[in-house]
Amino acid sequence: MMASLNEIKTRIASTKKTSQITNAMQMVSASKLTKSEAYSAKFQLYASRVREILTHLTASELTELANSGRELGGINYHSMLLNRPVKKTGYIVITSDGGLVGGYNSSILKQTMTMLEDDHDSADEYVLLAIGGTGADFFKARGVKLAYELRNLSDQPSFDEVRKIVSMTTSMYENQVFDELYVCYNHHVNSLSSQFRVEKMLPISDLDPSEAQTYREEYLFEPSKEAILDQLLPQYAESLIYGAIVDAKTAEHAAGMTAMKTATDNASAIIADLTISYNRARQAAITQEITEIVGGASALE
Repeated sequence: MMASLNEIKTRIASTKKTSQITNAMQMVSASKLTKSEAYSAKFQLYASRVREILTHLTASELTELANSGRELGGINYHSMLLNRPVKKTGYIVITSDGGLVGGYNSSILKQTMTMLEDDHDSADEYVLLAIGGTGADFFKARGVKLAYELRNLSDQPSFDEVRKIVSMTTSMYENQVFDELYVCYNHHVNSLSSQFRVEKMLPISDLDPSEAQTYREEYLFEPSKEAILDQLLPQYAESLIYGAIVDAKTAEHAAGMTAMKTATDNASAIIADLTISYNRARQAAITQEITEIVGGASALE
């Protein structure tokens, strides 16, 4: 019985140490989540302002494009704003680099694979780019060739960290490596939940001329409106992709916090059950000892 008691005590001590670790990891993830949510809010403000300016600058051209479908002026609107026949589709799949994030990665990868199987007849119809080691390893293990992979992003990734993959995807689109681009990731809803999203990034389709702002004074362009839009349209497309990466990182931190909280709660439940088992075993041992003492005393009488 003593061996059993010692075994239970060892398990309780081990589980308590695990609980302390998961609790610390929960607090770290909560801190990362708070910072990531604040950063994401600031970026969304920036993105909305850029979108507002672009909508204003392209309002008349977008209206005419919608009516005629032609290429206008000196700007190649076709490459960034016009839909073209889709021969190949590009997908950026965003996952985490490590585990301990619950079902975060499995949700993304399972739904992405289902989408690819439903929407495409063969792997020749799409191009995959992976952000995060989990996703990259998942696709490689299944023989899926990746056009590019990016690993080991920081907790709050800067644009410089993702500049290569972001600029490369817009260049690939302009060079017609693929004819439309989607980003697959988990959107951060709140600290307890996230939602799988497949968002179309290229061609740019979220600029509505009916939402164009009316200003008292018109913009002054230097060197020209066309030259500015030639730079601003690709930058806006890049900001959309970067925004999805920031959103995905926020969801990852939330998933990590939730997973560690669940692990801590489970450890507490195990400790409670083991404590009850220990007390029962200890009580049984004491009862056995009393019985033996009483029996020995009776034998001496």
